[in-house]
Amino acid sequence: MKVSFNELQGMGRKAFIGIGFEEGDAIDAAEMVAWMEAHGLGGVAALKKGLDYLLNEDPAETPTLVYQDADFSVLDAHNHSILGNASLAVELGYARARARGLSITKVRHCHNRVLVIGYLSRLARRGMNVTAFWRNSHEPLIEQVVGFKAGHPVPEICVYSLEELPDDTERNDGITLIMANHVDLLPSLRSDYALTNLMRQTEEDLERQRDRALVEGLEVDDELWKTLKTLADRLLVEASEASRSGAGAGASDND
Repeated sequence: MKVSFNELQGMGRKAFIGIGFEEGDAIDAAEMVAWMEAHGLGGVAALKKGLDYLLNEDPAETPTLVYQDADFSVLDAHNHSILGNASLAVELGYARARARGLSITKVRHCHNRVLVIGYLSRLARRGMNVTAFWRNSHEPLIEQVVGFKAGHPVPEICVYSLEELPDDTERNDGITLIMANHVDLLPSLRSDYALTNLMRQTEEDLERQRDRALVEGLEVDDELWKTLKTLADRLLVEASEASRSGAGAGASDND
């Protein structure tokens, strides 16, 4: 089915609140999913893939700061979706980069990592150069690199595989964020290992996709949309129950 950007964002916000997100986090998460989908980056597919995990996570369990110094931070997301953990990580990195000129932030033990791209667009619009990268699997070893130039709302993206595994490769379920307020960080993809490009998308590619999506609408799986509506209905039920419990005369004439 086709929905508008605003419809997807609005339904997503209600669904995330229904899951248990705080309203601010729900707004952020819904915006990220809609932003990704509008730019042809599979926001809806990523949400559908990770929804079962989200329903079994504790939204109140926030990332743990494992290590930090002046320029480098490591957070543990406790195997949660990046949707509920990205805002803390990216804002921490942003604050460090603003103060120090450069920051590196690692988020360990998280999934739905591709959705972090939408969060990073905000930082770029605020004048920050940002590069994020992560590995998806072992065979073949697939890496994704996303680079935003300061002031540019859309990134350049490259997905590639290594023909030979590095000796020090280990299972990776994290993401690395590098931010700089005065240095262009877009990678040149130089490596001692042979690379096989699987996908490369430029800013122009993503902007064309966005313009088309805003006119034609966004394609959403019917089953996922029904699930989102069911989750959103939790919010309506809670609101109705709260209204009923607060109905009637108060204990004071000054109510």
